[in-house]
Amino acid sequence: LFLAENTFCSGDHVSWHSPLDNSESRIQHMLLTEDPQMQPVQTPFGVVTFLQIVGVCTEELHAAQQWNGQGILELLRTVPVAGGPWLITDMRRGETIFEIDPHLQERVDKGIETDGSNLSGVSAKCAWDDLSRPPEDDEDSRSICIGTQPRRLSGKDTEQIRETLRRGLEINSKPVLPPINAQRQNGLNHDRAPSRKDSLESESSAAIIPHELIRTRQLESVHLKFNQESGALIPLCLRGRLLHGRHFTYKSITGDTAITFVSTGVEGAFATEEHPYAAHGPWLQILLTEEFVERMLEDLEDLNSPEEFKLPKEYSWPEKKLKVSILPDAVFDNPLH
Repeated sequence: LFLAENTFCSGDHVSWHSPLDNSESRIQHMLLTEDPQMQPVQTPFGVVTFLQIVGVCTEELHAAQQWNGQGILELLRTVPVAGGPWLITDMRRGETIFEIDPHLQERVDKGIETDGSNLSGVSAKCAWDDLSRPPEDDEDSRSICIGTQPRRLSGKDTEQIRETLRRGLEINSKPVLPPINAQRQNGLNHDRAPSRKDSLESESSAAIIPHELIRTRQLESVHLKFNQESGALIPLCLRGRLLHGRHFTYKSITGDTAITFVSTGVEGAFATEEHPYAAHGPWLQILLTEEFVERMLEDLEDLNSPEEFKLPKEYSWPEKKLKVSILPDAVFDNPLH
């Protein structure tokens, strides 16, 4: 968590996949919220905000991802045994809030339908290949592939991805991706309410490739690779983000690869309807039309049933020249394996 130099903010989540007290508890994940007792403190180095960790079950984590963390936190406050007004975690809790009060699921479903998801991106095990370019062609704009020496994102690209994640939470504003070229900033709306920072980007990337020397390249065909946990979020990306006119970013935790899905309503993206796949160094953007998103949701329906999932799994849309593979974690953990 902390070695990645991530910034945590109220409403963020941490998928831990293990009982927080090393017992057999169902409380295996975390939501973060502002501490209800410790108020922000002004120091010579800036404002210090105190965050509280709230333990949640897997079902509650998924609801926070599909909708938003703040919404689930508010529901937890209404259930005394699940946290109550002080959001106190009871590791002995054996039921989810949806089992305790089934009506809460209706509130979440309505919120998802109305608001979509405010999860703008995740740290993930992911990679992408440019299928339209021979593997031996190693230009500076080639994608990061499993088994190759990863190139680092430039400082400007790292900041742009960071801004992509920050802006993704603005539900009531028109989604805007920060532009590659500074000259294009005149077309952006800077009069939006500030949103909270997202905690998913890493600040450790070194700028070893000058930003100006990496050209944006249109790709003809791409292959996306995810582990099972990351792949399970693709339906959320499509239904909760793109169908609401937003964007969603996967940022690799094992390298500097980044994959951003954008809808046609997102301004400032370098992927377009004419050229839906575009790369800037190791950062890939994919523009998906609403019609294609609906079709992908049908084809990816089995991602919603992970217990019946056998890896590796591949999905392909030949006419779109797009392929998606769901692979075992070991492929990403041991790229030379």
